[in-house]
Amino acid sequence: MPPFRRPTDAQGPNQGPAGKESSTELRVNRRIRVPRVLVIDDSGERLGEFMTEDALRLAQERGLDLVEVAPTARPPVCRITDFGRMKYEKKKKESVARRNQVQVQLKEVKLRPKTDEHDFEFKVRHARRFLEEGNKVKVTVRFRGREMAHRNIGEEQCMEFFEAVKDLGVVELLPRMEGRQMFMIISPLKKKVPKPIVERPPRPDGGVDEEEEEIKDDYSDLEDMVDDDTEDEEDEDDVEAPAEEG
Repeated sequence: MPPFRRPTDAQGPNQGPAGKESSTELRVNRRIRVPRVLVIDDSGERLGEFMTEDALRLAQERGLDLVEVAPTARPPVCRITDFGRMKYEKKKKESVARRNQVQVQLKEVKLRPKTDEHDFEFKVRHARRFLEEGNKVKVTVRFRGREMAHRNIGEEQCMEFFEAVKDLGVVELLPRMEGRQMFMIISPLKKKVPKPIVERPPRPDGGVDEEEEEIKDDYSDLEDMVDDDTEDEEDEDDVEAPAEEG
């Protein structure tokens, strides 16, 4: 029988011999198997180190749960909280994060070297809609038989397709061959979000800010200087030229 070995510092008290946690879920109440823990309350205040049984008793007196939130710490950190509410708030945050996450999809538009003008315009309209929705567009040109000798036609089609949607997208990947297909990827343009105009709130006493007063004073000084220059010019115009002696 092999001798018993204590876990090293690299292995947490709730970890196996490989240093990996036995479970990804948080340990609650009686599932906490360490003898001593550092306890914080639901508001984040540090209560100190407790024997696990004493910490569990304290949580039960408050009608709450003892949740191990940092199992790898020395000693492990446990929080006295409502575990059901904690799981609900975590799930709610993850749901909001998923809704706010922008998911870009790759939509494919297929062409042939002999695609007529009507079908070409029809596929352009689809690509424009995809780009407006924020998705990428993959333009694929398929070659058959002897069409492989005219790859330049496929490249011209790709660039013509881009010219029709360039106001909505930019070329991410230039036309290239892959087997018997040529493809190009167009990404949507990033929309610029205008910066909000922040207005200075009025003072509660109805007065004017000191900065605004200084600006007004500066403008009034400039106006006085302009008025002075204008008066000087008018004075010069009023002075009659001396009469020439006959």
